[in-house]
Amino acid sequence: MSRTLILLRHGKSEWSTDVDDFDRPLKKRGKNASIQVGKWLSSNKRVPDFVVTSPAKRAMQTAEIACEAMGTKKKDIYSRKHIYLATPEELLYVLEDCPEQAQRVMLVGHNPGLEELLYYLVNGSMTIPEDGKLMPTATLAILEMPDTWKNLQSGSAKLEFLTRPRELS
Repeated sequence: MSRTLILLRHGKSEWSTDVDDFDRPLKKRGKNASIQVGKWLSSNKRVPDFVVTSPAKRAMQTAEIACEAMGTKKKDIYSRKHIYLATPEELLYVLEDCPEQAQRVMLVGHNPGLEELLYYLVNGSMTIPEDGKLMPTATLAILEMPDTWKNLQSGSAKLEFLTRPRELS
């Protein structure tokens, strides 16, 4: 396994605003968690070379804030409409479209799609947290991947790391 997939669920969003789901922004807590995740990725030499995100406001903000904390430019973030409300199959198509030279890809998106994709890629071989939530907001998962982004099969990845922002040092 030579590639890395970083899954990042968007940060905590603001429900008190009167906007539709797609346009819902991050809360301060979500912004802070995005900074924390970005700093952790940078300090642990896990900066992605390709970032793809849902175009929904909260996901885009999460990607932008995390990338800024990593020192990555916003212009290097790619938005794909198929990530919003995506099924695992749709997310697999997004991964297939990643540049072949990309060795470390970060996918920023939503549940239930991200959780289902994670579960599929590791074929269910993971421990579910005590609260039963695999990927609450701003959760970070790092997977060891096969040497191509094409034709990913169930169980083709190995979960290396799964954590929530409050658990990052």
